[in-house]
Amino acid sequence: MDQDSAIDNTAGAAELAGSSVARPHWQDCGRATDRSAWNPLVARFFDYWLSIAPAGRLPGRQHFDPLDIVALMPRVWILDVVREASGPRFCYRLVGTREVQTLEREVTGCWLDEVHPHLKETPGGFARFHHITETGNPTYRKGRVLFIHRKDDRVVENCIVPMARDGATVDMIAGCSVLYRSTGKED
Repeated sequence: MDQDSAIDNTAGAAELAGSSVARPHWQDCGRATDRSAWNPLVARFFDYWLSIAPAGRLPGRQHFDPLDIVALMPRVWILDVVREASGPRFCYRLVGTREVQTLEREVTGCWLDEVHPHLKETPGGFARFHHITETGNPTYRKGRVLFIHRKDDRVVENCIVPMARDGATVDMIAGCSVLYRSTGKED
């Protein structure tokens, strides 16, 4: 899918509820998605991704400048998409300091499925990443933490976006995550 299709996807939570696009834990998002209820950090990350996308294409790593979003970088993580015969696999390329704190370890250079092995046994555990890779659609989610994080981190809100060096074939996935403690306060 090209960048215009991904960015112009207007599906919001209410619209998705009865559609075949609905996901149990996440939803596609696009330029017209209402972000008024999103955490401002997550919304700013998505707005940045929209702003760096070349017309009609997905943005690539060459368009992404960490200096443009310095305040967000502690919460940003990037995965390389490694295409194997058995399907894509994902490797942490960059992990922001806030993410390292919540994961309680440095995971740069590690495989996503090795950092979170329990998701291999969970039906659809990596479906969101495969969906983004296959469709080029960005996604949004707010719900209980599925990855291995600090015990007191209960809810995660994030936006995960595709990146493509050639503008079409997703070769990286970037995300910005905000975690909420059991008290409901932002971590």
